[in-house]
Amino acid sequence: MQQESGARVDRLAVAAATVTVVLWASAFVSIRSAGAEYSPGALALGRLLSGTVVLGALWLVRREGLPPKAAWPGIVTAGLLWFGAYMVALNWGEQLVDAGTAALVVNIGPILIALLGGWLLKEGLPPRLLAGMAVSFGGAAVVGLSMSGEGRSSVGGVLLCLVAAVTYAAGVVSQKPALRHASALQFTTFACAIGTLACLPFSGQLVSQAADAPAGATLNMIYLGVFPTAIAFTTWGYALARTSAGKMGATTYAAPALVVFMSWLFLGEVPGLITLAGGLLCLAGVAVSRSARPLRRPAPPEPTAVPAESPSGLIDAHTRD
Repeated sequence: MQQESGARVDRLAVAAATVTVVLWASAFVSIRSAGAEYSPGALALGRLLSGTVVLGALWLVRREGLPPKAAWPGIVTAGLLWFGAYMVALNWGEQLVDAGTAALVVNIGPILIALLGGWLLKEGLPPRLLAGMAVSFGGAAVVGLSMSGEGRSSVGGVLLCLVAAVTYAAGVVSQKPALRHASALQFTTFACAIGTLACLPFSGQLVSQAADAPAGATLNMIYLGVFPTAIAFTTWGYALARTSAGKMGATTYAAPALVVFMSWLFLGEVPGLITLAGGLLCLAGVAVSRSARPLRRPAPPEPTAVPAESPSGLIDAHTRD
C-alpha cells in the first residue's frame, strides 16, 4: 500500500512538472507578443499583479496562513531575484531576440542550479558538472556569435537572457530550503507579492501603456500572470518538494523545443541554424551535467592471482599446507 501511495505521489509530481514546463514554454511566446506594446518593467509588474491577485485568492480560500519564519529568507530572495529581476531581464531580452533563442539560452538554468547548489548548499562540484558548464557556456557563446550579425542589440538580448538564467537559478536554490517549511502555495503567493512590490517603480509605465495597448496585448499580460505565474510556479513548487532536483531539471529539457514550435506556430519566428546549434550545445551541457554516469569509465579491477598448477594438474604441495 505504501509503495502504491509513493507511486501515486510520484505520478502527481511528474504531472505537475509537465504542466509547469508547458505553461513556462507558452510564457516565452506571450512575452514576445505583449512586449511589442509593453516595456519590460511594465509587463513584469502587470504579470505579477495578475498572479498575486489569483494566488492571494487561492491562499485565502485554502486558509494556509503565513509561512513559517524559517521560510522567509528563501521567499524574499526568490521574490526579488526570480519573480522580480528574472521577469524584467527576460522581458527585456525578448524585445531584442526571438522567443526560441531566449528559451535556448535561459534553459542553461538547471546547470546553474547545480553549480549554485554545489557552492551554497555544499553539494559538491563533480567533474561532470564542470564539463557540462563548459559545453553549455560554449553553446551560449555560439548563440551570441550567431546573433552578432543582427547588431549589438541582439547580443545584448542574449546577455539579458543569461542574466535571466542566473536569477532563475538563484531563485530555485533559495526555494529548495524554503519548501521544507512552507507549502508550494504559500511560497509562490508571497514570493510573487514581493516581486510585485519590487516592480512598483514601473507602475507609471504600466498605467500609461495599458491605456494605449490593444486588448490582445493586455490579455497576454494577464495570461502570463494567471497561468505561467500563478499556476505554473505553484505546480513547480509542488513537484520540487516531492522529486529530486535532477528529475526536475530533466523535465525542462523539452521547454526550448516547445517554445520554438509555439513561436513558429503563433509568431512565425524560427531561430537560425547556427543559433539552434548553439542552443543544442546548451542543452547537451545540461544533459552532461545531469548524467549519472561518470565521465571516465573506472579502471577494471586487478586480476586475482590463481595458484599455479603442477604439470600433473594438481596444486603444488606448498599451497595445500
